[in-house]
Formats: sequence, structure tokens, C-alpha cells
Amino acid sequence: MVSKPTDQLTIIQSLEEEFTPEKIAPLRRSAETYTARHGEGDPNFAAHLIREALAQVDESETFWTDVAARILLGRLYRDQADRRGLADPYADFPRHVQELAAGGLYAKTLASSYSREELAEIGRFIDPSRDRLFTYTGLKTLTDRYVATDFTKKPVELPQERWLVIAMTLMRNETEDRLGKIKEAYWALSNLYMTVATPTLANAGKPHGQLSSCFIDTVDDSLQGIYDSNTDIANLSKYGGGIGVYMGKVRARGSAIRGFKGASSGVLPWIKQLNNTAVSVDQLGQRQGAVAVYLDVWHKDILTFLDLKLNNGDERLRAHDIFTGVCLPDLFMEQVDARGDWHLFDPHEVRSVMGWSLEDFYDERRGDGSFRERYFQCVAHPGISSEKVPAIDIMKRIMRSQLETGVPFMFYRDEVNRMNPNKHEGMIYSSNLCSEIAQNMSATGASQETLEDGVIVSRRTPGDFVVCNLSSINLGKAVPAGVLGRLIEIQVRMLDNVIDLNQIPVLQAGVTNARYRGIGLGTFGWHHLLAKEGVHWESDEAVERADVLYEEIAYHTIRASMELAREKGAYPLCEGSDWQTGGYFESRGYGGERWTELQAAVAEYGVRNGYMMAVAPNSSTSVIAGSTASIDPVFKPFYHEEKKDYKLPVVAPDLDHRTYDIYRRSAYIVDQRWSVRQNAARQRHIDQSISFNLYVPNTIRASVLLDLHLQAWKSGMKTTYYTRSTASDVDECEWCQS
Repeated sequence: MVSKPTDQLTIIQSLEEEFTPEKIAPLRRSAETYTARHGEGDPNFAAHLIREALAQVDESETFWTDVAARILLGRLYRDQADRRGLADPYADFPRHVQELAAGGLYAKTLASSYSREELAEIGRFIDPSRDRLFTYTGLKTLTDRYVATDFTKKPVELPQERWLVIAMTLMRNETEDRLGKIKEAYWALSNLYMTVATPTLANAGKPHGQLSSCFIDTVDDSLQGIYDSNTDIANLSKYGGGIGVYMGKVRARGSAIRGFKGASSGVLPWIKQLNNTAVSVDQLGQRQGAVAVYLDVWHKDILTFLDLKLNNGDERLRAHDIFTGVCLPDLFMEQVDARGDWHLFDPHEVRSVMGWSLEDFYDERRGDGSFRERYFQCVAHPGISSEKVPAIDIMKRIMRSQLETGVPFMFYRDEVNRMNPNKHEGMIYSSNLCSEIAQNMSATGASQETLEDGVIVSRRTPGDFVVCNLSSINLGKAVPAGVLGRLIEIQVRMLDNVIDLNQIPVLQAGVTNARYRGIGLGTFGWHHLLAKEGVHWESDEAVERADVLYEEIAYHTIRASMELAREKGAYPLCEGSDWQTGGYFESRGYGGERWTELQAAVAEYGVRNGYMMAVAPNSSTSVIAGSTASIDPVFKPFYHEEKKDYKLPVVAPDLDHRTYDIYRRSAYIVDQRWSVRQNAARQRHIDQSISFNLYVPNTIRASVLLDLHLQAWKSGMKTTYYTRSTASDVDECEWCQS
């Protein structure tokens, strides 16, 4: 739909052709009144029509969101047609790419990597009809935040061009059937069967920014190491990365420094420094930096740490702009359950007295293993000044903070490391900003400076600085379409190519990326899929569906990575991994002919990626794709979100009389115990972890919230993300008082 500014009734006529005159009658009347008052050619006409359409949305007339999307799309087409001097704004793709590359709005490599003939062929892949797949909110989110803009922030790119440019960028270095792979990637993106992570969506094909989502740093226990980490974190935040920071190696308050007892101020000052970095180094001017700090529950500073984000108390002991996560061994959860005691240690004292670090161990088996053995050695050692606290008191502090602030996130470190496919090469101490990444970590050595030929040279030994490369399947569209196998094959290739294309401003992150070639294939649209299939959230059927579906996703993902390894080579550390030895398949109980054949193929060829699957939150990208976020239930089937000058209706996808009953059991109503059961079923098939939120009223009984955490831990979950609580009344919440 391309219209001139003065063709106001043409816009109405095109809507009537698609939606029938009877349905559009209220909008026609409003348009005629507006035109009589403001005249033809009013520049605000389209915005007026959009507001009018959205004002009529309710649970029985959700089609008005589609009407608003068509009006917005028409305005986008008109603006780009005028800017380009074309009747059809999609008409000349080669000129579009070359002009934007020459003007510094696209990366020059986007034009130089393809001949004009190739660009013309690629341009023929564009299917403008797929613009009609967007909801209003999805289209507006994509065009407001992610399409390429000029230096005045005006869009210079249309939706299908964004998808195609992402495909061109990620397939740029393919040597065989490159254009065919671009066409497949465009098919996957433009049909909204999948989305790429926000940094890739925002930055692919543009001259600035990197493509990976999140990073995880391990902070060394030295002044230089702490400041080096802060610099690294600032550089990553500058280019759009979210950061997870493990502080468990840093000595506690009152620890010795160079033999002087009681000299250390502990982790708090360094966390406050990270807080300031997150605020002052924003992400490309678009949003504040985002940093999550993790600490072990046995660290002497844990109680101060758990209060960091509270809204009352001494502000000198607060850091409101970072997020917190707590690393929990099985033994602590056992002591909570048994109402036993827990001991807190200074990690520096443990290293000095014992000669090893407690955080370097985990329990290899449930109820038995290296961590608890070393823990009890520390408890018994007369040279270790431990503090004894009832375990339940620490858990109460955790839950108090969660109900007030949503954090800390929970990281069940023993289960994570037991299921780590690369335990032969390292240890996982914590997770990332969104608690879904679990990869080997180690601290980068503090920089050492020397003067060489009048130049100061700084040297650092790189540690495992984790990088997350993410994309997600839209379950609500891809599963009903029956395209999982085809989709995942191209999706894994796209993710793997990010590793080689990315320009990460922290060198050790690039080294780690190349060593493990970790990716995170995830999903969103779980509630959307259940609604379309008529499966109730609180049911054994939903738990079984999660188990079966995520095993299918795991199979296709591992197979795709194996095929890439056969084509391009396995990741450097594959030899001896659980992938190569078969331990990965055996620990998850995979059997049957196809799994046996896949296990044999992986043993022979390896896999391309040392880590493969992780389910991220997908809040903004799921909006663009017109589905529900991650594996979460919807907030409500229908509600209004307040905007500056009007209310924006938010409608559950495909909401109608068939799906309403599924969506009615929404986030704060649904029994969270069923959510935990579903997530435990899918966690078995995910080699990393899942951004899993708990939705509870703030009046929930402490014993019920505690039981949820215990259920999550006992069921083999690796992490939980936010504990989202609401102060408003929650109808039908029988479970939260039981």
C-alpha cells in the first residue's frame, strides 16, 4: 500500500478492500471528520488513524491492531518511496545497498562483498507481502529501534531489507552456494519463524556495534585485575553487550592485604564501581549499560551482597543499577531444607591456608562430591575463620530481596557443572545477565607492564571470557508450520558465522569464542504454541509437550552442529568432551535409532559448537515476531500499556474464543509449580540454561516461595531468573496460599 500524503481516502479504500467496508466504517467516519477539520495533506493524518484504530481494540475486536499495522506500513512505504524517488520503495535493492554503504549507514563490506549482479539477485528474494505478517506493535518496534537510520535518526530501511541485510551479513563468508544460504536465512527471518538476538538485529550490516548478546567475566583477586575487568566491562557495554560478572574470587571484607589483617573492604566497593560503569557507559546512547554480579552463598560478604538493591537502609551499602545473582551448591539447599547451619568463608583465606580455592570444586553426584568434602575441610580447619549462620536465615534474606527487587537470580552451580559438556576443560562459576548461559570461565591474568624501546607494553594471560551468540525459534509459528528441521539447520549456521564475523572489543573474549565456538539457540512463543494447540498450562500434557518438543529441538541442533563440523571442522576443544565421548547423550538418557546414529556421527566428526542451546528472555524480539516471550505465560490476555499520548492495547497472539481459555490462566494466576515442572522437563534437553521467571504476588507466603525454590533445585533446574512479584490483587491465586 503506497499512498501520497494527499490521498487520505485512498488509505481508507485500501483498508476496506482488505477488511471489508462494514468493519472499517468507524474509521472512514473518523477520517472524513478529521479531513473536514484539518484539510487534505495533513501530515498527522496517518498517526490520527492509527490512534483511532487502536482505540477500538478490545478482546472481541483484535483485528483493529492489524488495521493499525497496515496504516503504519503504508506510511513507511510512502516515506521511503519519496526518499528514494521510486513508486515501489523495494524496487532497486543494489542502489539501496550501495548508496547507504557510501553514505556510512551500511558497512562498506556489505557492498564490496557482493557484485551488482549478486545484489540484484539477492534483491529478488524480497517478498513485500511478508510485511503483513507484523502486528502493529511488532512493526513499530522494529522500525523505531532496529532498522538503519540516517544521522537525524530517520529510517532509511524497510522491514524486509533489515531481514535481508542480516542474512547477507551472516552469510558473507560462505564459499558454497552463498546466495542460496542467504535465501534460506531470509526465508527463516522474514516468515518470523525465528529472530536473531538484539545486537545482531540492531547492528548486522551497519558500520558500528558488535553482534553478540552477553558476556561473562571472572574477576581476579588483585587490584590490577579488578580494574582491568572494569575497563573490559566498560568497553563491552559501550558496544551494546550485557555483562555477567563473577566476583567470588575477590577477598571478603576484613581479609588481609599483603599480610595486614582486616585491610580489605570486600566486594562492595568494587560492585559499586561496576554500578557506576553501568550507568555512565551506556549502550550506543540507546539504553543504560546492564551488569549482573554473582557471588557464592558461602562468601563472607553474602549478607551485605543480598541487600545491595533494597530500597531502604544505608545508601552507602546499596548499588541500585546492577543486578545480583547468588551461586548455590547442593549442600546449601540441603541445609536450608533441613534447617541446618551454614558457614561463610573468605576466599582469599581459603586459598592462603588450604592451597586451593573452594569455588573450583563441585559435587559430581547428588549428595556426594568434591565440593562438600572441601567445604567440611574448611569448616574443621582451625586456621579458617568461618562464620556460622542458619542456612534458612540466608534463604530468608534471598527471598526478601526477591520480593522487593526481583533479584537475586539463582544459579545452582553443582547441577550446572555436572551437566557441563566441557568439564574436561574447565569450570562454570556463574551465569550471565539473563541467567541462561553456562560456559567454562576463568579469570584473565592481571596486566603486567614493561618498557620496551620507549613504549609501555601491557601483557595479560587470557582467561575464558564467555561470549553468548543467540537466536531463537518462534514456536508459535515454526512448529505449526512443520519447519523445525529446515529452520534449525540454517539457524545454527547463522549463529556459528557470528563467531567469525564479530569484532569484540575485548580480545580475550574473542579467544574464548574461538576455543569453544559457543552458541545459544533458544525459543520463544511457548504459551502461544500451547494456546494454538489447545493445551492448558497447568496440565501433565503441557509438561509432556515440553519434554517431547525440546528433545526434538535438541536433536536437530546437535545434528546441525555435527554437520557443520563435518564441513568446517569441530571446535578446537571437542576431543575429550562429553559430546565426543558420548557422555552427553548417556547422561540424558537418549536412546533409539536416530540418537544412536547421531551419537556415533558426533564421535566421528565432533560438533562445531562446544555449547549449543540456551533459552533467553526474548522480550523485544518476541514482540517483533508477534508471539509470546520466551517460555513465560502471558501477563494478561488483553490489557492497555500507557504511552505518552495514548494507550497501546496489548493482545495475546491469535486471541479468539478458541485460545482465550488457555491465555486466561496468565502469569500471576497460573500455578508456578506447573511452570517449574515444565521447565525441568525442557532443561534436560538444554545443554546450557533457561531464563525462567517466577511470577508471584508479593503477599505470597514465605513457605510457598521457599517450596518453589526447593522444587526448582530438586527437579534439576540450573537457574532461575527474576522473581516477579506484583502488589496488585491477583484473582484466582489459590495456589500461592496453599
